[in-house]
Amino acid sequence: MMDRRTLSLFALSSLFFGGTFVAAKAGLEYFPPLLFVALRFDVAAVLMLAYVATTFSRDELVPTTRGDVAGILATGVLVIGLANALLFVGQQYATSAVAAIVFSLNPILTPVFAAALLSDERLSSRGVAGIGLGLVGVTLVVDPSSATVLGGDAVGRAILFAGAVSAALGAVLIRRADATLSSTVRIAWGLPLAALVSHVLSWSAGESASSIAWTTEAVVALAYVSVFAGVIAYIAYFALLDSTGAIRANLVFYAVPAVSTVGGWAVLDESISGSAIVGFLAIFAGFAIVGSGSIDVRSTVSSIRTRPSIPNDQPPATDERNARKHRGHRSD
Repeated sequence: MMDRRTLSLFALSSLFFGGTFVAAKAGLEYFPPLLFVALRFDVAAVLMLAYVATTFSRDELVPTTRGDVAGILATGVLVIGLANALLFVGQQYATSAVAAIVFSLNPILTPVFAAALLSDERLSSRGVAGIGLGLVGVTLVVDPSSATVLGGDAVGRAILFAGAVSAALGAVLIRRADATLSSTVRIAWGLPLAALVSHVLSWSAGESASSIAWTTEAVVALAYVSVFAGVIAYIAYFALLDSTGAIRANLVFYAVPAVSTVGGWAVLDESISGSAIVGFLAIFAGFAIVGSGSIDVRSTVSSIRTRPSIPNDQPPATDERNARKHRGHRSD
């Protein structure tokens, strides 16, 4: 069941990731795509390393298990590095709407990898129904009958789909690794790795810094994707991943197209269709169905009926207080 903290993490991830598509599309007019990604992670890595250096102890920063190393690799190479490199390259050949809907397939891909790689994450029939309804909502938001979607280049869609696969697989591998590092520290290690991957790809593609047009718009786009869609969004997303699991955390990518549509309307003067409004409602209904799948109503009612009463002058038992304190996945 979602609490206030989980909802806040979900909202921050959706908002800032959703703005990525608008900022990336705008920034591609001034930057080569892979170099744009590399510079984004250069800035984000410096900020993130400075943050963890001042807020975490040395023992909390050092990987100590194979799971820690595996989690860092999955974070830096798959979820952050490769997924974003493919996103920025794919957006050269496709519109922001196409990019948003293809990446919204992430929640569909995640249960597939989770079923194969995780023993404790399975999707119930209710969850399948909720995800299906959410996908219908995403389709309505981007209006598949419009020329903006049907006109997207097939190469761009294929590249974007590969990025969604990379992000979904990485999220499941992070959960499988069962790392002891906090999600924030894992990001701090992962961002420089993602920057290295992006620079290598940029160099391999023959991109050059001399082709960058340093305008005010370019700086604003780089700042957004580095700080807001980089540091803040990833802190929120990986904390959500730790606390809710890969399947529910990746429902963020259902809300992203909705945020991108609103962002395009507000920043790029794009219109919002009536079907988009219906799509928003379908997405929220899908979230409600998936969220309700984590609550066993019969067991909850039964436990309430059979729970012994506690006198008003007696505090809850120590074991019960500790259980409430430590319930759920550890996360910062």
